[in-house]
Amino acid sequence: MTVRTFPITGPGAVPDPQVAAVLATLDAGFPDVATMTATDARAAISARRAPPQRLPEMAQARDLTIDGPGGPLPLRVLRPHHDGDPLPVIVFAHGGGFVFCDLDSHDELCRSMAAGVGAVVVSVDYRLAPEHAGPAAHDDLFAALRWVAAHAGSFGGDPSRIAVAGDSAGGNLAATVAIAARDAGGPPLAAQILIYPVIDDDFETESYRRFGTGHYNTTSAMRWYWANYAPHGTDDARLVPTRADSLSGLPPAVVITAELDPPCSAADAYAQRLATDGVVVAHRRYSGLFHGFLSIASLSATMTARTEIWAMARQLLELPRDPG
Repeated sequence: MTVRTFPITGPGAVPDPQVAAVLATLDAGFPDVATMTATDARAAISARRAPPQRLPEMAQARDLTIDGPGGPLPLRVLRPHHDGDPLPVIVFAHGGGFVFCDLDSHDELCRSMAAGVGAVVVSVDYRLAPEHAGPAAHDDLFAALRWVAAHAGSFGGDPSRIAVAGDSAGGNLAATVAIAARDAGGPPLAAQILIYPVIDDDFETESYRRFGTGHYNTTSAMRWYWANYAPHGTDDARLVPTRADSLSGLPPAVVITAELDPPCSAADAYAQRLATDGVVVAHRRYSGLFHGFLSIASLSATMTARTEIWAMARQLLELPRDPG
């Protein structure tokens, strides 16, 4: 398969006034999770959340539970108002540092993705750390992927066009599950969509040095997330995708990063390694934007980015499938 790379925006852009104001508010008001227990952090994050509005409207929105490796595993199936049947399916893992967030916290983003890509989105309420240390979340997402591959037809999904996706910690889970599916011989994936993914626990990269404080997502918070998720270390490709010996044979990837995000450098490097190992990569780094920006629908920059990213995802999901 021919490698196709897409432009990366240059570094150094100054945030526009709207972005700067939102970033300042987030940085000043986001809970210092590194000083909290997981229970207290979840409560603090939940208290900040606005009631879900269930927008955009879907043709179908259904909550269900499947048998997961650790017990009942809740899913939310979102089918957009979109002509065509069957539709591609995106199995989505939410962010939240592996410790918090759920189906409702990312409902609006998943609905936007479903409508914008023209795909059924299956959002996964995986087990959270520290009560369930890694690779529990990875195992849950892999189980959800296998269920979707077996049942896609029941909700109008195309089993030959399934992608894994996630933002932040969920981007890590999508990346590791893409590797696990390759190594297990399936289910075959049409794409992986990694949105400012937390690739590894290297806190000495350029983006950590430059943006580890004062930009809402901090180095101290990232250390805390990893300590909760991987208390026994990260020498496992189910936890850190770069632990895999090779990335060749993985599905085409959309990799989205934000310049002001501490994990940005590692994710940029992962996109490059994917391309070097022969994977089709659509990589875009958004200058002047910060971790989590895609979930803030009130930002005009977010809406522009969503349009671009959903188009990238559509393009990869429509690539001719390798008959092998």
